[in-house]
Amino acid sequence: MTFEYCPKCGEKLIPKSCGDEGDVPFCSNCSRPFFPFSYPCVICLCISEDNCEIALIKQSYGNTGRFVNVAGYIKNGEAAENAVLREIREEIGLDAVKIQFIKSYYHEKGDNLMLGYACKVRKDKFRLSDEVKSAEWFPLEEGLNALPDGSIAWKLLNDYINNERNEG
Repeated sequence: MTFEYCPKCGEKLIPKSCGDEGDVPFCSNCSRPFFPFSYPCVICLCISEDNCEIALIKQSYGNTGRFVNVAGYIKNGEAAENAVLREIREEIGLDAVKIQFIKSYYHEKGDNLMLGYACKVRKDKFRLSDEVKSAEWFPLEEGLNALPDGSIAWKLLNDYINNERNEG
């Protein structure tokens, strides 16, 4: 998101040189720059504790016919790791016992910076939120076939599998 007006006072922003950043929208009334940003989200690869299966969901809104990972926005003032735990609990009703940051991904369509996490979860009965239509467990590598090829969810799983092979 790029600001045209100051979100604090409403004054029209002007370009001002900010060192190595070049021209940045600047509020002369508040004396501060407003750097463009992407909305931060977490995307969670929910893996069974035995590392054999992943939980994928179908959402109850948007494109309801395809599988995706649990994901969501980081709330104001919330740490990314806490957003991971909250989103998994909210969407599928499971508890993560271990989380590991894998990689960040930029999602151009939503202008989101998605922070990708591998999350070991206790395998139990799903308790789905209203935003989730269904959830299923898939053998780890079969998840690549269930996810849209080249999607961020697919890339996260592929990166996780490749990391596991390289470490194992």
